[in-house]
Parts: sequence; C-alpha cells; structure tokens
Amino acid sequence: MTNVWQEILAKKREVSGRWLFFRRALVHPLQLATPLPSSAALGRLVVRHIANFPRSPGPVIEVGGGTGVITRALLEAGLPADRLIVVELDPELAAYLRHRFPGVRVLAADAGRLPELMPSSWLGNVGTVINGVPMTVLSLAAQRHLLEAMFGVLGPKGRYLQYTYSLFSPLPAQRLGVAGRRLGITFGNFPPASLWNFERQAA
Repeated sequence: MTNVWQEILAKKREVSGRWLFFRRALVHPLQLATPLPSSAALGRLVVRHIANFPRSPGPVIEVGGGTGVITRALLEAGLPADRLIVVELDPELAAYLRHRFPGVRVLAADAGRLPELMPSSWLGNVGTVINGVPMTVLSLAAQRHLLEAMFGVLGPKGRYLQYTYSLFSPLPAQRLGVAGRRLGITFGNFPPASLWNFERQAA
C-alpha cells in the first residue's frame, strides 16, 4: 500500500510541476523557451554523459532547475545532495524546487553572478556545470557574460554541459571562443533535446 501511495504522490507532484512550469512559461516565454518541462529521458541523457558519475570529482551546479527533472535524475543516480547547487532565476520555480528537494541548496538568482553566489570552497573546484538556460534567445553579450560566469567556477578538468531544444549548436562557438560537440539527442523529450559539451579554445 505504501508503494501505491508513493506513486500517487509522485504523479500528483509531476502534474503540479507541469502546471506551474506552464504558468511561468506564459509569464516569461523567452526565459523558459518551452511551455513544457524537461522529461525524464533528458535527465537520463545528462546523467549518462557525466564521466564516472556519481564518483566524478567536484560538486555539480545545475543552472535553470525548472521543475527539477534534471535535479531528480542526478540525485537518483547517486549524487549526494550536498554536492549539488541548483540556480533558478524564477522565484516561484525556485520555491517549488526547495519544497521538492529539501536537502539541495536552491538559489533564486541570476546565474551571471555565479562566482559570487558559490561557497568559496567551490570556486575553481566545480566538476560539472549543467546549463538549461535557453542560450539561443540571448544576445551575444549576454551569452558571453553567462559563459564567463560558468567557466569561472569550474575546476581545471571541469565540464560545461548545455542541453537545448535547438536542432543546431545553442552557441555561436567560434565567436565566443569555445569549441562544442553534441554528446547525444533524445526524442523522448518534447521537443527533442540535445546535450552539448563546450570547452574553451586554446589561446
């Protein structure tokens, strides 16, 4: 009976999260870029491409937490809650994430301030940044600002992962001085989503 109630509560949270995301997408269409939250299929794609997960070195930062689909996938794959910080610009979505994942630090803040938001012990030691912000709708200056903030917290071997609903690269890589490659795509998400890895180009 306990399992049945857990499934019912999980379905209720999922419906509640989808409705919240839809409402916030109507308020901030460019900020969220889609009226539907990410799917579990995208969460599995992200987890699959984090090297040696969950034993990879360094903490993880998720930017653009939404309703917590990626957050949940990370935790279920074994990432300790104290090794994860989620940054979500929308205050209502951030409050939802805090309620859903009480053990995870959720910051209702602009990811462009990432270096000043992080604990000092995290700076330069972050293992992975996972970005769900729709970079394709931002200006080149805004893209550059966000990239500098996210690369600014990564460790020497840290990775910057970006998921996108675009058919092409979500960043004009050459203009931003980065090199990117598509790691995978899932058609189990609507719209289909791709995961990209970006690295700074050598000077």
